[in-house]
Amino acid sequence: MSLKYPSPDYEPLRRSKPQAEDTAAADLGFRKPARHLDHDVSPLDASRPGEEKPKLEPSKETWINKHGHSISYAGIFLFTTLVFFRPYELSPSLVFLSTAAFWVAIATLGVFLFTQLGLENTITARPREVNLVLLLSLIAAISIPQALDPQKAFDAFVEFLKVVLIFVVMINVVRTEKRMKSLWILVLVATCILSINAIMAYRLGQFELGGLRIKGSIGGLFDNPNDLALHLVTMVPIALVFFFSARNPLTKIIFLSVAILNVGGIVVTFSRGGFLALIAAITVLLWKLVRSSRWLLILVAPALVIAFIVFAPGGYRTRLSTTGDESSMARFDDLKRSVFIASRHPFLGVGMDNYILFSNANKSTHNAYTQVAAELGTPAAIIYLLFVIAPFKGLRRIEQQSYQSKSMRRFHYASITLQASLVGFMVASFFASVAYLWYIYYLVAYAVCLRRIYEFAVERDTATASAG
Repeated sequence: MSLKYPSPDYEPLRRSKPQAEDTAAADLGFRKPARHLDHDVSPLDASRPGEEKPKLEPSKETWINKHGHSISYAGIFLFTTLVFFRPYELSPSLVFLSTAAFWVAIATLGVFLFTQLGLENTITARPREVNLVLLLSLIAAISIPQALDPQKAFDAFVEFLKVVLIFVVMINVVRTEKRMKSLWILVLVATCILSINAIMAYRLGQFELGGLRIKGSIGGLFDNPNDLALHLVTMVPIALVFFFSARNPLTKIIFLSVAILNVGGIVVTFSRGGFLALIAAITVLLWKLVRSSRWLLILVAPALVIAFIVFAPGGYRTRLSTTGDESSMARFDDLKRSVFIASRHPFLGVGMDNYILFSNANKSTHNAYTQVAAELGTPAAIIYLLFVIAPFKGLRRIEQQSYQSKSMRRFHYASITLQASLVGFMVASFFASVAYLWYIYYLVAYAVCLRRIYEFAVERDTATASAG
C-alpha cells in the first residue's frame, strides 16, 4: 500500500448539493483545507487557474514544506518501538532506556506542535473521536480532587494523558498508506516475538502465574496473560489484511503464518476472555468476507469452533469449560462490586485508579466499561463507549464504497479487519481493566487515519478521471 500525495483534513465541509454529488467521498463529512502540505512530497497546488500561487515564508519553505510531519512520524515509530519491545528489559546495560519512551513522547509532541501549526494553523484535526477522548480527559482531570486518594488519581491521569497525546499526534501524522503499513508491520513483529515466547514458555512448562499459566515475555502491557491475549486478538485481523491484499504468494504465506502464530499465542495464555474475543473477531471478519455465502458460514462456523477446541491442548479445553473456579468467582464479585460503586458515585466516580480502594479483594474491576463508570462516573462511561464505537460508521462506509473497485479493494480489506479488531477488543475488554491503556487508542487511531487516507485516495482518483 502506498500513497504519494498528501491527504486532506477531515473537519465537516459545507457544500452545496451539486458539489456534494460530484465527490464520491462527500458523505464522509471531511473538509479539504485550502492549503495542506504533507511530508516527503511537493505541496498540493491549491491556487485557481489565473491566480498567483501563494508564497511561503522562507523558514516554512525550507523546513515545514520540505519535512512536514516526517520527523513527528519518526517519533511515533520510535515511541511505539519502545512501548511494544521494551528493550531495557533485555539487558541491564540498557536500563538507561527505561525512561526513553517518556522523553521521545515529549520531543515528538514538541516537533508535532511546531509542524502542525505551520502546516494547518491549528493544533489538531477534530474528528468525533478526538472530541470524545478530550472530553473524557477533561472529566478525568475534574474528578481528581474528589478522589479518595487524589495523588493516586493524579498519577493515573498523567499516564492516561500520555496515551491521549500520542493518539492525537498519530491521527494528524499518519497520513499515507506507507506510514500506516510501517506501523502495522512494526507491531506485528512485536506480536510474533510475544507469541513465539509464549508458546516456548508453555512447551517448557514455565507457568509463572500460580503454576498454571504462562507470563508474557515483555512486561508492561503484556506480562498479564489476559492482556496479552487481548492484544494478540486485535492483531490477528491486521495480519490477515496483509494476507488478503498481498499478490505475492510468499507474502501471503508469511502473513497467514503470522496470524496463525498469534492464534497459537492466544491459546497458550489460557485466557477465556481471549478465546471469546477471538471467536467474535473471526466471526465478524468472515461474515464480511463471504458476502454472498453467509448461509454457509452459519453452517461451518460451529464446526470450526468445535474443531479448534478439540485440537487445542487438554489444559486449554479444561480451562474453557471451567466457569466456577476461584478466579472466575473473584472476577464476577468485583464486576458486581464495580457496578455498585458506579451506582453510588454516578457523576464523577471515585477517581482514576481508585476503584481498587473500594474492591472486595484489593483488585481491579476486570471490566473496562465498569472501570470507567466506577472511577469516572456514568457520563464518562457513555463517552468512552461512544469513543470505542465511533469508528464503525466510517469503516462501514469505506467497506461498502471500496468493494466494487479493484483498485480500492485494499481499503475494503483494511476497513473490515479494523472492524473485526475493534469487536475483538470490545469483547476481551469486558474481562480486563484496560480502559486507559494503549490498546484501544491505537486501534481507533488506525481507523481515523484510514478514513483520512481513503478520502483523499477517492478525491485523487476522481480528479484524475475528470482530467482524463
